[in-house]
Amino acid sequence: MEHQQPDKKAQLTRRQFVRDGAAAAAGLAVGINAAGAADGTTDVTKARSYNPQMKYRLLGKTGLWISQVCLGGHWKRVNVMAPSAFQGGDWLGANLKDEGFVKNRHDVVSRCIERGINYIDACTKQEVLTYAEALRGRRDKMHLGFSWYQEELRNPDFRTTDKLLGTLDKGMREAKLDYVDLWRITMHEQSGRHSEGEVAEMMGALDKARKQGKARLTGFSSHDRPHIKKLIETYPEIVQVVVTPYTAKSKLVEDETGLWATMKKYGVGWFGIKPFSGTNLFKGDSAPSSPTADQDDKLAQLAIRYILCNGAITAPIPGLINQHQVDNVADAAIQGPLDKEEAKALGEAMDHAWANLGADYQWLKNWEYV
Repeated sequence: MEHQQPDKKAQLTRRQFVRDGAAAAAGLAVGINAAGAADGTTDVTKARSYNPQMKYRLLGKTGLWISQVCLGGHWKRVNVMAPSAFQGGDWLGANLKDEGFVKNRHDVVSRCIERGINYIDACTKQEVLTYAEALRGRRDKMHLGFSWYQEELRNPDFRTTDKLLGTLDKGMREAKLDYVDLWRITMHEQSGRHSEGEVAEMMGALDKARKQGKARLTGFSSHDRPHIKKLIETYPEIVQVVVTPYTAKSKLVEDETGLWATMKKYGVGWFGIKPFSGTNLFKGDSAPSSPTADQDDKLAQLAIRYILCNGAITAPIPGLINQHQVDNVADAAIQGPLDKEEAKALGEAMDHAWANLGADYQWLKNWEYV
């Protein structure tokens, strides 16, 4: 298996990162916002892995251009591509050293780069280690989101600023990272369960990480819409990006009370998880040889196109298990809105998907209206 060798000239040192981050912060301070950047304050062709055949959106007020579809960290069905990868009975128990698994993740990341996809959302220890390795020697090609959820707010032992900063340092050390593009701490799905004191400790960690040059951007993930809204309004300088569910059945609340309106008001970047309602949208097992592969590819494209009709969302972040799936969603990202027949077909498929949601996915129904 061949891997690219590091291009020393292309690698960002911590000193360069802090210098460039300070320059970007200075630019933001004088008024780079979503509207200004779209009018030419920033140059989309400078986006990482820019490809004219991909469309890009601004990550809120950060000034960064992000591909309209990105790579979610999960690899839940990768065993159909690398059968020997799973050891612990589920995807999170994958053998990260398995040759087929390592090659699969490297190849998927390579195709993302080729297609102009420039963000990876890693939210577990396993994902951080895997994607940091897949990006070795080409770290400048993609933005890497970081969360080591096992030692973040979901764990009662990691709810202070110092403990959280220790998690970031540990993760960067083990993954051999000089910096992370986005530290998006994983909160409880119902993040309102956290006390105000715990939230303040988390925000303190995010703020310090950015000032220290360890994280370029900061934010969090949560499934709790009212609480997300409150945190954006309370900590507007720290909450630059949020990660929330957003499915092919989600609808906008078209008034100022909706979460999307708050994100737009404060210029918050927005990544959407579970675009395919887990894998419930699909009829097959995602194997290339599946008899429903073509049908499932079409449904995946319809879902991505539907989600992108919401101009407030930066990008959906589907988990992808092979290069064909990368091509499929990359094509969808540039195809535009659904016509009536396509919307009808997707609606029927999503009705079926939601009728068959397992007990562990019933919470997705809470994200029908955003």
